[in-house]
Formats: sequence, structure tokens, C-alpha cells
Amino acid sequence: MSKLPRNINGIQLAKSLRKYGYKVVRQTGSHIRLTSTFKGYEHKITIPAHNPLKVGTLNAILKEISNYLEISKEELIKEIF
Repeated sequence: MSKLPRNINGIQLAKSLRKYGYKVVRQTGSHIRLTSTFKGYEHKITIPAHNPLKVGTLNAILKEISNYLEISKEELIKEIF
């Protein structure tokens, strides 16, 4: 099982998701809104611009993205970190 990085912030995560077509559409306060049409339909996700991201928060974000991309969370972790 891949370990989640403990030292990633929201901005770094947003940048590493670019390879899946995620683009920053807006930032309100400390939250970054991203959308992707990688799988042919739109997926929206909000990432807090915290430093570092809490492990539970990061885990939930990655779980949602891996569901959208139809890959395992472990595979997603390996590909973006």
C-alpha cells in the first residue's frame, strides 16, 4: 500500500493533478476549485490551500479523484507523487 505524503500542500496537489486535465477555475479564500473533463464528463473538486494538507483530507480528495478516473487510489498515489 502506498503511503500518503505528509508534507504536501493544496497548491502542490492542484499542480500535480494537471496531468489528469484538472484546471483551477477559481480560488475563494483558502479553497481551490478544480474541474476536469478527462473522462469525457466534468468532475469538480475543491482542495483547501492548506500547508500541509491533513492526511484525512488528502485521503478523501484522492479517493474521489480515483473514483472519477476509475483507477485505484494506490495507482493514483504512485502516479502523482
